[in-house]
Amino acid sequence: MKPLQSVAMGLVIVVLVARFAGYDALADPVGWLLVIWGVRRMTDHTTLLALAVGALLVACVVWFPATPDLLEDSDPSLRWAANLPQVLFCVLLCRQLSELAGAASDQRARAWLRTTMVLNALLALAPVLVFAGDADDLLPSVYAAAGVVVLMLIVLLFTYANRAWAPDS
Repeated sequence: MKPLQSVAMGLVIVVLVARFAGYDALADPVGWLLVIWGVRRMTDHTTLLALAVGALLVACVVWFPATPDLLEDSDPSLRWAANLPQVLFCVLLCRQLSELAGAASDQRARAWLRTTMVLNALLALAPVLVFAGDADDLLPSVYAAAGVVVLMLIVLLFTYANRAWAPDS
């Protein structure tokens, strides 16, 4: 499996939820281990790897059913904070891949990756604006949009995994 395919499969596991007795059968920590495996085979991966490990640690804590309930009940901004390592990882991954695509003159791929990067960054900040504007009823829409953007990234990772500029180790 190519590095970008491994990262994409890991993100699929992270995004999908199959709850049984309160636990997610598609455990996010397993997904982050796949992401880490893919990132480790990429060049210039130090910051990406640190963010993926941070997301793995958060996913390990949040996997237990009581934790997300506690975060949501105490303060909705804690849920946002728990998702931040994942979003930052996605932003940086898109940035690095867009630079690789640009260096290889694949302008279409570069444009898609930069668009995905900007959307991830905007959606990372959107909950802050929702909290500041006391518009908590918009929060589900923001999280739904963030899910769509992550799915877009997954599709792009699978699509670009075989490109000449894509990491191949």
